[in-house]
Amino acid sequence: MRNTATDAEEWQLALAGDGEAFARIFDRHEQRVFRHSLALVPTLDDAKDVVGITFLEAWRKRASVRFVDDSLLPWLLVTAGHSARNVSRSARRYRDLLERVPPGLTVETIDDDDGPALSALSELTQPHRDVVTLCVIEGLTEAEAAQMLSVPAGTVKSRLHRAKRRLAAQLSPVLANSEVRTPL
Repeated sequence: MRNTATDAEEWQLALAGDGEAFARIFDRHEQRVFRHSLALVPTLDDAKDVVGITFLEAWRKRASVRFVDDSLLPWLLVTAGHSARNVSRSARRYRDLLERVPPGLTVETIDDDDGPALSALSELTQPHRDVVTLCVIEGLTEAEAAQMLSVPAGTVKSRLHRAKRRLAAQLSPVLANSEVRTPL
């Protein structure tokens, strides 16, 4: 008499609503999927993410997972490989973005006591602040800013237009009340 059910048998129980059956499959294969993932991604945290993504995908695709000799492990390992590539690609894109952004461009580091223009700039949404910082303050072209932000040039143009319009609306009362006079 067999004491443990196969993955295929546990899977049928999980599909019928037995959450403990899915937990048993997880417990049975989590370490093996983790070791496999650790060899595919650069960090321990990434490997943990891959394990979570792999089992989430297993549940998401529960109707179409494939068993080999009643074992889910081969499907899990293949899925972990795909997930590891996605996690690595995402981490690489994030690192590339950080390398492209010049240091010191964040508005959050600016004190509110520096004047109404900086105060108005800090009230913009982050995407609009990024575009203003890159195009207006740093002097990049819309195409260069688009490349740095990994968005289309048209997106940069529309964000810049909206940001300038909002800044003008915020600053016009301040400018109207200022005692700056232009010579005749």
